[in-house]
Amino acid sequence: IRIAGIRGIQGVVRKTVNDELRATIWEPQHMDKIVPSLLFNMQKIEDIDSRIGPPSSPTGGEKEENPALLAENCFRELLGRATYGNMNNAVRPVFAHLDHHRLWDPNEFAVSCFKIIMYSIQAQYSHHVIQEILGHLDVRKRDSPRVRAGIIQVLLEAVAIAAKGSIGPTVLEVFNTLLKHLRISVDFELGDRRSSAGSATFSTSSKESDERIVQNAIIQTIGFFGSNLPDYQRSEIMMFIMGKVPVLGTTSQSLDTSHLGDLGTRRIQIMLLRSLLMVTSGYKATTITNALPPPFLDPLLSPSLMEDSELRQLVLEILHNLIDRHDNRAKLRGIRIIPDVSDLKIKRDKISRQDVSFMKKHGQQLYRHIYLGCKEEDNVQKNFELLFTSLALTTIELANEEVVIDLIRLAIALQDIAIINEDNLPMFNRCGVMALVAAYLNFLSQMIAVPAFCQHVSKVIETRSLEASYFLPETIFKDKCNLPKSLEKHEKNLFFLTNKIAESLGGSGYSVERLSVPYVPQVTDEDRLSRRKSIVDTVSIQVDILPGNNTEDKMDNTEEITFEALKKAIDNNGLEEQEKEKRRLVIEKFQKAPFEEIAAQCETKANLLHDRLAQILELTIRPPPSPSGTMTITAGHAHYQSVPVYEMKFPDLCVY
Repeated sequence: IRIAGIRGIQGVVRKTVNDELRATIWEPQHMDKIVPSLLFNMQKIEDIDSRIGPPSSPTGGEKEENPALLAENCFRELLGRATYGNMNNAVRPVFAHLDHHRLWDPNEFAVSCFKIIMYSIQAQYSHHVIQEILGHLDVRKRDSPRVRAGIIQVLLEAVAIAAKGSIGPTVLEVFNTLLKHLRISVDFELGDRRSSAGSATFSTSSKESDERIVQNAIIQTIGFFGSNLPDYQRSEIMMFIMGKVPVLGTTSQSLDTSHLGDLGTRRIQIMLLRSLLMVTSGYKATTITNALPPPFLDPLLSPSLMEDSELRQLVLEILHNLIDRHDNRAKLRGIRIIPDVSDLKIKRDKISRQDVSFMKKHGQQLYRHIYLGCKEEDNVQKNFELLFTSLALTTIELANEEVVIDLIRLAIALQDIAIINEDNLPMFNRCGVMALVAAYLNFLSQMIAVPAFCQHVSKVIETRSLEASYFLPETIFKDKCNLPKSLEKHEKNLFFLTNKIAESLGGSGYSVERLSVPYVPQVTDEDRLSRRKSIVDTVSIQVDILPGNNTEDKMDNTEEITFEALKKAIDNNGLEEQEKEKRRLVIEKFQKAPFEEIAAQCETKANLLHDRLAQILELTIRPPPSPSGTMTITAGHAHYQSVPVYEMKFPDLCVY
């Protein structure tokens, strides 16, 4: 009887092609009857009695009489005939059937249904189905975690099929909805944890683990969808996800986590970065600028300095995905002294002009985050391994001669962190940094193949293996390693020396002058703002215009303004001492800024100086004007009242 009914439905569907019924068969009242009937038969498990007897031989091209197969074929045929206007009417009854029969958990039948739907409809309508799944996920957002996880897994299967073709405008909608449900899931998990504080019940822990299933399903969907997009769309999704990562203490992020607290914010940060890690997997940009544009690089590096080792690890892994364009990362896995780098068969290309420009603009930013990342107290072995890989990949993908010198300066600065220990790091961290420097300089010396440099590095490593093996990665990262009590008494032959490196590289044509300048992390905008604020707070000057009545005080506090006095003030500024104090900042500025910017700034300063000198000369050849008023100047604890004020033709130059 069911087979006869299915054949009747199949006949009605086929008749809609060239019949007047075509306009009405797709209306919701008809689809709400046809689709559930087909799904019921597709789901129905045949009784044993129905299999008794020999199978009927197909006649007239008919297939074997199996209600499930016949219903599936009819369902495929129905979906294949659906058009833009009636697609949603054919899909919505599927959700009603799965809800009514509670088929989201377990969701094997739901997954098979939507696979049939996605492969049966026309490719350009795939985004309609995805939108319907997202809408149903919003409707069922208060359901149990396993139901939501079942819907998300169905979405993953649908996205996996749709990503191969056209998915229309749904790309950002998919990610936006999934990130919203990620926040909801974390909210539910933390809410259950707070409500059960003090009483660890099995049901609560089970519900928490169920929420983790939802969160992992969301991350898998985001990662799989993003990794299957074309590169131009993938870069947009990377920016989109990075913009959703919440930052503690700020309220400008799109993903609201203010009510989740620090724990909830950290959970969201970790899961978003895990999603981003999956999206960036396999991403091969032609230039590093395309992979790490400034609007993406700055927020990405911010979590790399947070006091959470897992967050820093995720950021470094994301950087590896984007920097490694020749799949060398697997060859560099683990921090170790590599005897012969040539055995790794490293793949690399000549550094492009765009990559050189990127390192001039943003190299100091990368060095700074590696440098500060080594100073974190909660670093574990994995952190040091990822930092080593970061340095090695930068050498392979982005290093010309100038970058090589910068990387050596960075390595020596890291060694100084461990030796001087201004940050009071634990002994394990200090030895770990020393091991990191040894492993990296061993790798770098073999990559640039300067014999004298290789000899110095090999000699230091050999001496360490005999006298201080805890300075090598093979020893310090063992479970049981005897740590030294201090590093102050160690001989210089255990350390990499700047003068030895400069001698070895200078003979091979490297410009080693900058090696004598110690590496100092780049000053950020926040540092500059805070520094400027401190200067303003130190010296407070208040100026009030007063009526000029007291001429005696005015005359007593007036200095004679002459050309010689101004010249003396200009010449006695201690230019040499200022040059020494600002040398570090000037060198770093010239390393970071592009040539065009430096040239433009120098030209601006020259023009400004020319204008000022012209104003001073004009002042000396004119008779002094009469005072126009008086003012009070307060500088620290000294007060100068009734100082005469002269009106000048040039308002930006004031002389008292």
